[in-house]
Amino acid sequence: MRAVEDAVAADTVIASNTSSISLGTLAQALARPERMLGLHFFNPVPASRLVEVVLAPTTREDLRERAVAWVEQLRKTAVVVQDAPGFASSRLGVALGLEAIRMVESGVATADDVDAAMTLGYGHPTGPLKLTDIVGLDVRLGIARYLEQELGARFAPPALLVEKVERGHLGRKSGQGFYDWSERD
Repeated sequence: MRAVEDAVAADTVIASNTSSISLGTLAQALARPERMLGLHFFNPVPASRLVEVVLAPTTREDLRERAVAWVEQLRKTAVVVQDAPGFASSRLGVALGLEAIRMVESGVATADDVDAAMTLGYGHPTGPLKLTDIVGLDVRLGIARYLEQELGARFAPPALLVEKVERGHLGRKSGQGFYDWSERD
């Protein structure tokens, strides 16, 4: 962050696309932490309409309005959240994804059936296990471990997630996760 700050003008806003790392922690590295905020874009960025605007404790109040206006110029919707572990979207998404993994792990339902329950029953565009494959099981595991450290055991990663990552089943990027991606894309 310090290298970024050294490379830009003194009035440049500095933003991170992190999905869970504390913006307050990142801002501590800056000489002017008040110009730091989060702009968490979702994948795939061209198709996703949501951008999470994350305010660090030190973020200047005027940056909130500037960030929201900029996101709206991109024809996306901004949701403003305070700096907290996992913010809003990652924290909720990981909680849902981890419970979906626990359901498969304990034999409640198959990955296909868990995902169908959420897409058909709740209108989610993608089920939590397919989304985990798209994000990357290694990424989901890293976020879960961070949230477990910050928020407690409710975010402890299921053994099935740990095992899949150890086997190299990382989702779409490796060709195998909860789904076989070798014939897709």
